[in-house]
Amino acid sequence: MPFIDSLRRARPVAACAALALAACHSPMPPAVSHGLPAETAAEYRMQIASRLVALNPSITYTTPAVNPLLAIPILEIEVDADGRVRNIVVTRKPADEDAQDTIQIAIDAVRRAAPFGDARHVPHPWTFSEVFLFDHERRFKPQLLD
Repeated sequence: MPFIDSLRRARPVAACAALALAACHSPMPPAVSHGLPAETAAEYRMQIASRLVALNPSITYTTPAVNPLLAIPILEIEVDADGRVRNIVVTRKPADEDAQDTIQIAIDAVRRAAPFGDARHVPHPWTFSEVFLFDHERRFKPQLLD
């Protein structure tokens, strides 16, 4: 029965195709509310720091930072009035050559957490510095939350 034989051969191919398509699908990040609109630049920075941790749970920590830290990269982040990231500049690189990857981890975390919500209450484009405290497991915590 050639028709049945062709179905038996097609079944594993279809299963492989379905698995390949499922692997290509990246899950949506969890919805995180921007909360009440910040009234000051300091409140807005705190909201951003909290959002960085909330939207990057697998690479952040909330316990007090321990010394020595692996790396402390600093990013200068420029935000539009609607909270979208316009630009990111590295202003401090880790001293340890083996920790240079923490820069890209921090940049990727910022991009995942954006947009940060309404920023019309701060001068725009608004630029601020974010200090990332990396532990030896390459997890970070924004210094503002320490």
